[in-house]
Amino acid sequence: MPSGASLLGWIAVHFMIGLAGTWIARRYALHRRLLDEPGERRSHVVATPRGGGISIVVALLLAFLALAVWRPDRSALLLAGGSGLLLVAAVGWIDDHRPLSAALRLLVHAAAAGILAAAVYQENGSLAVACVVFAIALILVNVWNFMDGIDGLAASQAVIVALGYLLCMADQVASAAALALAAATCGFLPFNFPKARIFLGDVGSGSLGFGLATLLALEVSARPERPSMVQFVFLVPLSAFMVDASLTLMKRIVRGERWWTAHVEHAYQRWAARSQGHVVVTTVYAIWTIMGVGLMLSVQSASAVTIMASVIAWHLLAAFAWIRLQGRGRVSSQGRRA
Repeated sequence: MPSGASLLGWIAVHFMIGLAGTWIARRYALHRRLLDEPGERRSHVVATPRGGGISIVVALLLAFLALAVWRPDRSALLLAGGSGLLLVAAVGWIDDHRPLSAALRLLVHAAAAGILAAAVYQENGSLAVACVVFAIALILVNVWNFMDGIDGLAASQAVIVALGYLLCMADQVASAAALALAAATCGFLPFNFPKARIFLGDVGSGSLGFGLATLLALEVSARPERPSMVQFVFLVPLSAFMVDASLTLMKRIVRGERWWTAHVEHAYQRWAARSQGHVVVTTVYAIWTIMGVGLMLSVQSASAVTIMASVIAWHLLAAFAWIRLQGRGRVSSQGRRA
């Protein structure tokens, strides 16, 4: 990974792309009237521009290209990550302009995950690792999309998870990519938190999920000697999003609801509707994930049994918190995006 002044330059460039790109995206969205209108299935109360996450996409694509030039031995995986990211971003960008069917979007997400998994198999040679990467990429794209519902939540979680992974990573390419993702997303955040002036949009939320999956693909592919069970430590910082998204989805499926449509039934949405608003919920979710990063760092060198026990226990604790937060409550104007 670059060091010294070059490292600071790497961070600054991607931060500025995120910052300037979001400003441009907001002007474009206002000009084109790309607005998320408030409604009973939304968590905001005023029409707000969407699509600001395109700035993060641009920053990540440039980072993958630069890293591919710097490390030609990793170029196949980096270019696969960039290609998959481009697919996810493209279908999200189109959906932000003209809604697409859930089936079509899922098909494109699967294609992007397949490209990334194929590159992992080519570099790593492990079919099992490639299959896990495919599943993680497909899941994270949709989880980040599902969980992008209140101000600052999806972006702040991506920053914390990326920096947490950075502290665990031994691979220089993965570390540099993690810094790029975190820096670009930090450039976006001032426009999205504490009061959103623009949303990520599908172009941004799905791309953040795929970007995090690419970080994991770069790291696990570079360390084939690491036992597969040990890799599960990377799930700990994802627990808040994974548990809230998966349990809410299961609940909606069991009830026979149209699970793919917009709703306000996630634990974070219900909590925001009953509390002082989005800042409190986003902050507490951030604290939870920071604690998850701490747990990941503390057990990363432990035995596979200890790691798996920690992963399971942490997710069970998150599930208990989800159950507590699912209590009924009247939606108030404080709990909706302003």
